[in-house]
Amino acid sequence: MRDGPLDDDLLSAGLLDGLQDGAFEERFELLRWLHGEEGYTIPELQRATESQTLLLMPSERVIAGGNVLSEAQVAERAGVSLGFLRALERANGVRADVGDTGAPTYADVDVEAARIARGFMEAGLSEEQVLTVARMLGRSFTQIAEVLRQVAFELVLRPGSTELELARNYRGASELLVPSLGPLLDTTLRLHLRQAVATEIVTAQERRDGDLPGAREVVVAFADLVGFTRMGEEVPPEVLGAVAGRLEDLAEQVVGGPVRVVKTIGDAVLLVSTDAAAMVEATLRLVEVAAAEGEDFPQLRAGIASGPAVNRAGDWFGAPVNLASRVTGVARAGSVLATSDVERAVTSGVQWSYAGAKRLKNVAGEVKLHRARRPVPAASEPPAPAAGRARRGRR
Repeated sequence: MRDGPLDDDLLSAGLLDGLQDGAFEERFELLRWLHGEEGYTIPELQRATESQTLLLMPSERVIAGGNVLSEAQVAERAGVSLGFLRALERANGVRADVGDTGAPTYADVDVEAARIARGFMEAGLSEEQVLTVARMLGRSFTQIAEVLRQVAFELVLRPGSTELELARNYRGASELLVPSLGPLLDTTLRLHLRQAVATEIVTAQERRDGDLPGAREVVVAFADLVGFTRMGEEVPPEVLGAVAGRLEDLAEQVVGGPVRVVKTIGDAVLLVSTDAAAMVEATLRLVEVAAAEGEDFPQLRAGIASGPAVNRAGDWFGAPVNLASRVTGVARAGSVLATSDVERAVTSGVQWSYAGAKRLKNVAGEVKLHRARRPVPAASEPPAPAAGRARRGRR
């Protein structure tokens, strides 16, 4: 039954234009609940209709807070300038169109983020340092948020659910998950900070000069999926995404100790370590577990190089990073190639064979490469059963 001022508002706002029959009834039921019971205004419903986020409005309120604010109100409440707030938004990557249009599209979480950033500056960090941290967190949390979004949808999506049921269920999932996110992220971050502090090397020169830790000797490995580009032309995007995601899973399985996954870049994974033997072992293992995935999973190839590199904002820069990537490019499917420095550093637990000197793009001169393989078990000595039987016979 549709009557009363509330229904007239929804109908006259154009929120149901173009919908017919069952789709009209479902959307009308959702809009009545959002407007009448949840208190969303007509302009808010119009914006959500345009962005196709009506179903997510109750969940967003759980995540972001109930207040609806303008950009100017956020800056005022957080005690920061509009210029810094906009720079923080760009660094976080959470606003596609920065600038105060006057529309109240911000929430409590925006105020809290700006207040925390201001607190770091009051503690002595520069604005650029705060923005660098925000930029790095934004990149990482974009992926985390996408995974959580997908998990939540898998949790609530049921065949035949109406729009109203989905909106309520998604809000329920958010109410269940959101309270645990803060403690989870806090604990995980402190675990990684502990490891970063424990493995950081600060030289006497750096201590004296008060500089950031500079370049240090590391071993870098790249591994990429052979034929991934061609595969992208043959399979649906979701299959391609699943393969790339599986590569990241496999990399996390094989690393440990001094070997770390720095990042994944589509069809490739970057590893770094201070231990050459551990890196060669992890890389061989990664190629092996990829091969064990079966014929539907592309083979891996990998390249390893060593040298001075610097760690900035969680990423590594320097000659060995570029060199490892170039070595990977000339490796055969299912193989691991390494430079001579790595080959000389690992004298046990691996069998080396000379793979020749190669000219690599953007690398001066020829680079001598070596292929790493698992050691072939030595042939066991022939048993001497006759002598044994003879001795037993003489007893």
